[in-house]
Amino acid sequence: MASLRNANPRLKNYFKENYIPQVCEALLCGILVTCPEDPLRFLEGMIMVIIKSGLQNLLWDTCIAPSMKPNIRRLSETYLEQLFELDDQLMTPELMIKACSFYTGHLVKTHFCTWRDITHKNENVALADKMNRAVTCYDFRLQKSVFHHWHSYMEDQKEKLKNMVLRIQRIIYCHKLTIILTKWRNKARCKNKKKEDELMSKHELQLKKWRNRLLLKGASAEKSNFPEQSSSEVCLVDETLECDISQLPERAILQIFFYLSLKDVLICGQVNHAWMLMTQLSSLWNAIDFSTVKHAIPDKYIVSTLQRWHLNVLRLNFRGCLLRPKTFRSASHCRNLQELNVSDCPTFTDESMRHISEGCPGVLYLNLSNTTITNRTMRLLPRHFHNLQNLSLAYCRRFTDKGLQYLNLGNGCHKLIYLDLSGCTQISVQGFRYIANSCTGILHLIINDMPTLTDNCVKALVEKCSHITSMIFTGAPHISDCTFKALSTCKLRKIRFEGNKRITDASFKFMDKNYPDLSHIYMADCKGITDSSLRSLSPLKQLTVLNLANCVRIGDVGLRQFLDGPASIRIRELNLSNCVQLSDVSVLKLSERCPNLNYLSLRNCEHLTAQGIAYIVNIFSLVSIDLSGTDISNEDLNVLSRHKKLKELSVSACYRITDDGIQVRLRFSVKEVLTLALCSDY
Repeated sequence: MASLRNANPRLKNYFKENYIPQVCEALLCGILVTCPEDPLRFLEGMIMVIIKSGLQNLLWDTCIAPSMKPNIRRLSETYLEQLFELDDQLMTPELMIKACSFYTGHLVKTHFCTWRDITHKNENVALADKMNRAVTCYDFRLQKSVFHHWHSYMEDQKEKLKNMVLRIQRIIYCHKLTIILTKWRNKARCKNKKKEDELMSKHELQLKKWRNRLLLKGASAEKSNFPEQSSSEVCLVDETLECDISQLPERAILQIFFYLSLKDVLICGQVNHAWMLMTQLSSLWNAIDFSTVKHAIPDKYIVSTLQRWHLNVLRLNFRGCLLRPKTFRSASHCRNLQELNVSDCPTFTDESMRHISEGCPGVLYLNLSNTTITNRTMRLLPRHFHNLQNLSLAYCRRFTDKGLQYLNLGNGCHKLIYLDLSGCTQISVQGFRYIANSCTGILHLIINDMPTLTDNCVKALVEKCSHITSMIFTGAPHISDCTFKALSTCKLRKIRFEGNKRITDASFKFMDKNYPDLSHIYMADCKGITDSSLRSLSPLKQLTVLNLANCVRIGDVGLRQFLDGPASIRIRELNLSNCVQLSDVSVLKLSERCPNLNYLSLRNCEHLTAQGIAYIVNIFSLVSIDLSGTDISNEDLNVLSRHKKLKELSVSACYRITDDGIQVRLRFSVKEVLTLALCSDY
């Protein structure tokens, strides 16, 4: 059926007035629900029922049996009005969707606003709670910070007070000691003066007796006609007979014999019985140096000497001695031995070392340089020498890294403070790591003539040896700036590098930042050093010795920057040999900024003139100066003669110096050491 929405209004009114849609709806619902066998008769019967009941009481389920009526709720007055679209106000699906959407949106908006209000209220409460906790936390931290600063301040004040008390106590103690020492010194001087007076009076009395005897003997000699014997000879004979040094105190006798070599002591022991007794003083045999008589004394006498004085010997020196193994074995009888030097002994073996280590456990100093020892000796060191402090293995090339690993056995060599590994090119990075594990207390380390030494070796060593204060690396061309970076963990005071071309200004920057206690710096023949290095050294307040010989890139600017810093105050020794860019300006700065300079070398500084020589006179503390290879003349020597403290002057290869200049110089200073080698006019 076509839609009646756009139909004739008369037709629409007809439908409404005669209830056509309701009748059709009731009949259609009845036939659809009951499904009769004869639909036409069913419709006829239902029409008669509708006529009897009237159209006004017609419902959509009128034609349905009561038992079959469905339990549904209708949406509008009649379904057919919507079906035939007779009423424009009926709800359409589009309107339904729109209404549902509007209702849903309104519902969501209402609930969202409610939720938002609740949420905002909760957020405000939470925010207020957080603010309260933040204020409480801030107040607590502020109080903690204030208390921490107050505590630190009080601790500093307590420490200062404690230091002040200690200083006052130390001053009082020093003052007491000064008083005691002054009184003791005065008393000792009085006693010594009294003894000297007594001794002088005694000597004067003896001298008078000798003169009287000399006169008597001279007279008797004249009577006896002995003209060949002079009075002076008689005097010497009598004086020899009467003046016996054995009468001197034992301390004086020892002091006299300490100046003699072992050979001279032996000769003195053959003079007479009194002299033999003097040479047998036990203190005289505490230190025996066989190296001075290695070609004149037989092994048999060495063995007998060590057996006789084995309880008194503390120091033994066999350097360069070509002895039999049995002779070395006799040193094991010296139970109190503390120092042993067997360097350059080609016959010294591991077996000799075994006997000495078993018999002399108290050795503190051991020099095994240039011997044929192997890993067997390295195994003996930690096992027997528990107090070993100084060890030299220079140029011992027969031990390996495994021998260095033995140093950590037993009690180890943890008391070792001095170690010399010069020339031991067989040591690898692992060997240095073994040294670091076993000798953590090393203070002084010497590694010379070792071309295989690299930065990794030094890094492995200083990982655990952080107490090193002195390091000497000469003849190690592969060492670079990385070594100085690795040494930053050590408190270096003395460092020495020579002939290295890989060291640059960066190394000196590490010195400035990490080594404030450096006092000795030797960087001779390092071509990579420039003026920037000297600027980095200027803050070192403890620096006393600086050697930059053959550093040809150093000039007046760098030296001026160095001397402007605090390092110039304490500098005592300065070597600037072959620094050819230096001129008189540097010497003037030295005279102004170095009040304690004692030794100065300006060898081969070609730009030094007479004006610079005049500036040298103003360095009043100068004791020694080297001006070899400079353009110094006779007039300059005359200027230097005005210096009052100068004791040593070297002017080798100064071709303008003549005899006249030397005579003038010697006339003013006769105690001076003057070096004139290669002076052609002299």
